Amino acid sequence: MELIAQDLWKYYGERAVVQGVTLHLQPGEILGLLGPNGAGKTTTFGMLYGGVIPSRGLVQVGSYNVHRQGRQVRRILGVVTQENNLDPDFTVLENLVFFAHHYKITGRTAQRRAWELLDQAGLTAYAHQRVDVLSGGLKRRLVLARALVHHPKIVFLDEPTTGLDPDARQEFWRSIATLKQAGCSVLLTTHYMDEAQRLSDRLLLLQKGVVVDQGAPADLIRRIIGAEVAEIEGVDQEVVQRLAEAAGVWWRPLGQGFVVSLPDHDAPLWQALQALPSTRLSRRQANLEDVFLRLTGQELAD
Repeated sequence: MELIAQDLWKYYGERAVVQGVTLHLQPGEILGLLGPNGAGKTTTFGMLYGGVIPSRGLVQVGSYNVHRQGRQVRRILGVVTQENNLDPDFTVLENLVFFAHHYKITGRTAQRRAWELLDQAGLTAYAHQRVDVLSGGLKRRLVLARALVHHPKIVFLDEPTTGLDPDARQEFWRSIATLKQAGCSVLLTTHYMDEAQRLSDRLLLLQKGVVVDQGAPADLIRRIIGAEVAEIEGVDQEVVQRLAEAAGVWWRPLGQGFVVSLPDHDAPLWQALQALPSTRLSRRQANLEDVFLRLTGQELAD
């Protein structure tokens, strides 16, 4: 099932928080919306699944208009928002069974589907416990399981691993990979560079409500930055700027120092950097953080 959004705008008062976003989510694809807080990811996300009414633009899932045919669309979409919003009065199993009722899945069919999802999510041992005893990572797995109760064709994940520890994030990543293997399309918003790079087939980079670039993660890095960068501290900005401009490469302040892209034939530039009286010098593979810094002047973590 494919999703198409055309020229999405959202105003709050006179302020445009999303400006002309157009995207295409293909069947079986993971599409990531990447940007810092305030970039418009969550508002765009809401417009795509029908939770936010656009000021202008169109969203279509298959043959359905998301904002005019919401009942039909909800049957084929699964949504995981940033909030867990689980019912604390129900057990883990009951949360799934009662949510299934929203889709007219009842009785033994609901019970069977709930147990299937608990098994897939590794939550069977917690079936009869209340949700407030679950860790943050287990709650996120349960929220994802709940979103899958009606076999959706497209799953929306809005910053699904925010606040989770590294182990819980890894577990959730495996769950998302399983969705893709099962043929689901996934739309993912995140401000974690490693999450976006690992999970997404394609990325849209958002800044202040505008798509500033898009493409496969590796292609974006190679096209915008190159293979490697150097990080250097303890030297004057004028010196770094002069060396970078002489080599025809990109550079920017970063933390307490500077980041400089290294060209494919970088020996002269790297040797020149090594010759400086720096307090720290290192080289590493370029990543999406560098891409976003070059395109927007802002770090993803900001």
